[in-house]
Amino acid sequence: MFPIFRLIKDLLEARRMAPLDLTETHVSNHICWPWDLDIWLELNNGRAMTLYDLGRTMQAQRVGLISALRQNRWGMTVAGSSVRFRQRIRGFERFEMRSRAVAWDDKFIYLEQSMWKKNGSCASHVMLRTALTDKDGIVSPTRVLAAMGRADQQPFEMPDWIDAWRAADAQRPWPPMQDTLA
Repeated sequence: MFPIFRLIKDLLEARRMAPLDLTETHVSNHICWPWDLDIWLELNNGRAMTLYDLGRTMQAQRVGLISALRQNRWGMTVAGSSVRFRQRIRGFERFEMRSRAVAWDDKFIYLEQSMWKKNGSCASHVMLRTALTDKDGIVSPTRVLAAMGRADQQPFEMPDWIDAWRAADAQRPWPPMQDTLA
């Protein structure tokens, strides 16, 4: 179940925070509740991705994207991701999430997020290829920036590690697993 009450709380909290520039990092604090746990009593990987959704939503609120979404009736979607889980987050453990936009191309906005334990170690990191959509499909980042009043914003240089992921992902067959149908 999607944590709607957490989303509402987080959005209200983000409204009270200072606005961020496009690539500034949004930092939020969380607790791993019993309903976030898997059978090994640690943060479920699916729930971690849902919590990352919350962090992205708060970050979008703080950079002014949510207003543009509402005004234009756009939606947000994830078009690809790469995640690393390195340390367990246990029940009732507090952790910090960091969310930021890194770069964009002609179709997608690339974000990175991470969860940090109170001892300073990184528990997980995700890179996301995201898109904004309307009834006709993907809305270009250029159009999104214009709607946010930032039409003159130039794209940031794409980091090599994201560029390498994009190149590798472009080689994946789509639709997948067609050889198994023969």
